[in-house]
Amino acid sequence: MTAYADVPARVGESRLSDGRLLGWAEWGPSDGVPVLLCPGAATSRWLGFGAGVVEALGVRLVSVDRPGLGASTPAPGGGFADFAGDMRQLCAIRGLGRPAVVGNSQGAPFALACAAEGVASALAVVSGADEVAAPEFAAVLEPELRGLVERTACDPAGAEAFFAGFTAEAMWGMVMARSPECDLAVYQDPDFAAVYRRALGEGFVQGAAGYARDTVLAMGRWPFALDRIAVPADIWYGERDTSHSPDNGALLATRMPGARHHVVPGTGGALLWTHAEPILWRLLSRRAEADG
Repeated sequence: MTAYADVPARVGESRLSDGRLLGWAEWGPSDGVPVLLCPGAATSRWLGFGAGVVEALGVRLVSVDRPGLGASTPAPGGGFADFAGDMRQLCAIRGLGRPAVVGNSQGAPFALACAAEGVASALAVVSGADEVAAPEFAAVLEPELRGLVERTACDPAGAEAFFAGFTAEAMWGMVMARSPECDLAVYQDPDFAAVYRRALGEGFVQGAAGYARDTVLAMGRWPFALDRIAVPADIWYGERDTSHSPDNGALLATRMPGARHHVVPGTGGALLWTHAEPILWRLLSRRAEADG
């Protein structure tokens, strides 16, 4: 066990109505308040957050392998609404009701899709991949990222083939190279690094097609209307996060009525692990607020 993440208490797979499997992992009490985690890019169900915190707050944290990652059957051509439909089925199978949902990094638009489709009761976007294809960002993106966004828009199949060349080792190297010192203190913690690298290895166990599909979806225009997301939402970024959003979620927050925007000083993209307790406490409060 580490201060940041722990191995799951329960791990399994559930079969959907079309025969596909969804891999999941759980932490905390099995009768706790359900919180569904949409994890970051290419990481599998094995990487949770809030070691010790989920138990103290009575949270049943459920992390899910998106299609093509970890133990989940691929779904070529699937989109955000399809993922939300999968989550609706999983919630029925696992008795989660309408869980609160956390979207971290590249998992953010998938969590937003769950909110847009009525799966979520409350939402926390933490160090979320922003909608970089939004026209408001065109002039402020770094040239390399702008090129990838334009390539994805003009040739999504070609972009997907490009991203399918990535590996777990390449992803780890990219995270290490692009993270500020405050994040490296987390990622290079030996216990956390072991959990994180296991999650990456599991994420690529079927190859990179699942990661590639997720990335093309995340880098394109999002098909759901952010201004129609009515569930209580909080958007969290670390002040030193240079990877996930051109403006640390300021524009994203203005596009969602009632969303509350938090920028935490002195931290970066590892916010989910360094500030798990306030994030979860706030999410539970917002869920209770929605329940009246």
